[in-house]
Amino acid sequence: MKAAKSAFDSSIDNGITFFDTAEVYGSKFSFGAINSETLLGRFIKERKQKDPDVEVAVATKFAALPWRLGRQSVIAALKDSLTRLELSSVELYQLHWPGIWGNEGYIDGLGDAVEQGLVKAVGVSNYSEKRLREAHKQLSKRGIPLASNQVNYSLIYRLPEENGVKATCDELGITLIAYSPIAQGALTGKYTPQNPPTGPRGRIYTPEFLTQLQPLINRIKEVGQSYGKTPTQVVLNWLISQDNVVPIPGAKNSEQAVEFAGALGWRLSDDEVSELRSLASQTKPVIGFPVEKL
Repeated sequence: MKAAKSAFDSSIDNGITFFDTAEVYGSKFSFGAINSETLLGRFIKERKQKDPDVEVAVATKFAALPWRLGRQSVIAALKDSLTRLELSSVELYQLHWPGIWGNEGYIDGLGDAVEQGLVKAVGVSNYSEKRLREAHKQLSKRGIPLASNQVNYSLIYRLPEENGVKATCDELGITLIAYSPIAQGALTGKYTPQNPPTGPRGRIYTPEFLTQLQPLINRIKEVGQSYGKTPTQVVLNWLISQDNVVPIPGAKNSEQAVEFAGALGWRLSDDEVSELRSLASQTKPVIGFPVEKL
């Protein structure tokens, strides 16, 4: 918890004030951990005691669990989230994934949340182009914008570019929030064919895959050196350079938070953006979250 608190404080100290969480992160659904919303609420409260003028933007998410039906379930879950966060409203409330059924009810619930003043904006996550257009149309009838779609997006996972999601976000004015922007560390250069990750990541980022990835990693390092930036900062900046994309790397400690902040305030050239995409396309795609294809 101490490392998480220092990551939070260092983020704010370095100009990062947008924090993304979810009701399913932590103890309610994974045993033994403190709920992420509870922690974030505590961190915000402590920070405001020291710095009353600090502004923190919170995004959290509704879990579309099979037994949750209708618009009322969205409002009930949101109120529980607000209680844990110790906030009267949040900047952004998102559907965490498409529901098995009842998505229209969930979207109605998001609209209700805006109208009740519990949220400033609403979004979705892991939504395909078709679902995105349907949600946008449904909210538009009430004069409510669809603010965001949070999807897996990185240099080596570019499905949003290929399945119409990125183009639809751009067309409809929906911000694309990119999770796993550094591909679980695979794009930072810390893994090599001789030193692959352990656990579940090791099944995705195998020595064979990491061997294919090396030309891209080497070029990322070279580009970074020319700007005085780390590979992590380069790959985050690559996403920012797509326009209308907000990457959300997860900082586990103060050092990572400071490094992530170093992705801001400068920009890769268009040629560098294209070159890195071209190099990345020579690597076979990694597996993503299957609900995107629903």
